[in-house]
Order: sequence, then C-alpha cells, then structure tokens
Amino acid sequence: MEDLKLFDAEYKFMDIIWEIEPINSTELTKICREKLGWKKSTTYTMIRKLSERGILKNENATVTALVKREEVQKYESELLLEDKFDGSLPVFLATFLQDKKLSKKEAEEIQKMIEEATK
Repeated sequence: MEDLKLFDAEYKFMDIIWEIEPINSTELTKICREKLGWKKSTTYTMIRKLSERGILKNENATVTALVKREEVQKYESELLLEDKFDGSLPVFLATFLQDKKLSKKEAEEIQKMIEEATK
C-alpha cells in the first residue's frame, strides 16, 4: 500500500485542491494566502513535495489531485485502526461510542453499512 499519510497542513492544502481542482497554481497561492496564511513560497514548496510523493500533479501551471479524498481517508482510518486498536473494529467502535448516543438515523445507517459489508 502506498503512503497516503498526510500531515495536518498537507491535508488542509489538499482539501482546498479537492474542492476546486483543477486550479491554476498562481490562483492556488492566492487562496492559500487567504485561507491558510501561507506565503507564495510555502504553497509552491507544498506543491513540489506532494508532487514528488505522487499525491498531486502540477502540469502547465495547473494543479490536480492524483489521489481522491476518500483514498486518503480510507488509508488513514485503516492506519488508525491498526496502530491504536490492534486492527479491531469492534474495539474501536466500543471506544468511540462509549459516552455517545446514536440517533435512530445514525444507527440505521451503520446497520446498513454492516449488512452491505457482510454480503
């Protein structure tokens, strides 16, 4: 499995790209300055680093994601499950739900997911 781990700043940056791609790199620097408080050089460094890792592409000054948000979320959730809960989904859910109440709708959605996953 390729490394799709994104640090917080990388995820926030990719979140912007996922929302508006494809985007001109100059326009992206303006948005990052406004939303993240980044200098132009910081944005270009992030573009370069994530391009080198195969996360995004910068071609003809147009930036696009090479991986989907869902792929990163899936990778990071699997990593969390493995690292912190010994790969046990029931242990994770029990811990997560310990002091929470699910709405009827949430419980139905989870039940539907379980049914789909066990088919």
